[in-house]
Amino acid sequence: MDNKEESSNSAVSVLTWEQVNRLNEVLTEVVPVHGRGNFPTLEVQLSDIVVRVRACLELSGITVKDIRLNGSTASHVLVQDIGWSYKDLDVIFRVDLPHESEFRVVKDVVLGILLDFLPEGVNKEKITPMTLKEAYVQKLVKVNTEQDRWSLISLSNNNGRNVELKFVDSIRRQFEFSVDSFQIVLDSVLSHYEQAKAPMSRDLHPTVVGESVFGDFHAALGHLRNKLIATKRPEEIRGGGLLKYCNLLVRDFRPASQEEFKALERYMCSRFFIDFPDIGEQQRKVEAYLQSHFVGEEKSKYDYLQILRKVVNESTVCLMGHERRQTLHLLSLMALRVLAEQSAIPDASCVTCYYQPAPYVRDQNFSNYYVANQNIPTWLPCN
Repeated sequence: MDNKEESSNSAVSVLTWEQVNRLNEVLTEVVPVHGRGNFPTLEVQLSDIVVRVRACLELSGITVKDIRLNGSTASHVLVQDIGWSYKDLDVIFRVDLPHESEFRVVKDVVLGILLDFLPEGVNKEKITPMTLKEAYVQKLVKVNTEQDRWSLISLSNNNGRNVELKFVDSIRRQFEFSVDSFQIVLDSVLSHYEQAKAPMSRDLHPTVVGESVFGDFHAALGHLRNKLIATKRPEEIRGGGLLKYCNLLVRDFRPASQEEFKALERYMCSRFFIDFPDIGEQQRKVEAYLQSHFVGEEKSKYDYLQILRKVVNESTVCLMGHERRQTLHLLSLMALRVLAEQSAIPDASCVTCYYQPAPYVRDQNFSNYYVANQNIPTWLPCN
């Protein structure tokens, strides 16, 4: 480990120049925010939109304590080429949101700033915040409870690299696994952009601090470098972390402790089915996860669904037999659909499979028979 990464606080570490350089590339890269319909694509630098949001929030009376890069992008900055590309650009603004009015201010600020990125020649006078929301916002989330107070505004990118601006007052759980627990404090880099007269270099760059909310920065960094899966109390995670766990498995991560994870898999499955008890909810959740996490990686979807089905099959102890079979049926059918979409099956309607599935999985595009008692569905082309 580089001496520059050492810290008296085990949860934090100072980034090396190589890491700061990758952070600079992420912050200054031009990212398209795609508009729906006839709305033009916005060309956005992450550093630019972050600075503008902070300035407008503070002008509106909301103090920004600090700004952090989060999630897979932070992991990419710390360890390059771990076998998976970073997706959403996740940025956390730590703020106070004591009342409903602050939530409204946050939303109005972000939507208002989008006007600044519209190309020249666009008539901005008749464009309302609601119009901008419909044109450029992928997700708009507000959570306002006693223990969780935060909002999320996700700006659309057709390649799966959404700009996700998250405004956090309090949140109980900030990570699922150690490898996605990193947060990189951006304030020193943003100050460098505003003040420095020379480009960033090995001899001239700010001190940047990273933190692992998992608790031990160096342990989490070791997990990331060695592609190991570790977590704490998965029953606290909405959905149990089950979908992310299988995503890590399909990318050749492996449990840090195989014996421990057999028990943890049961907790993950139990929490997933507590949060998503209805078969329709399960289908929507898995389909949404595939859509947001496998853009440009369609060939991995089938392997992912097979791993998910295997984990559910082996580690689910909380469901009645028919409920468990329903979920396994669903995952098998989804895997078959993925293969058909990839043209692995030339004519998806011409498939003969075995066993009658549950009534809810009727689909005119597929045969109503397929294997339900194996980890990998088996089918034969019809004569």
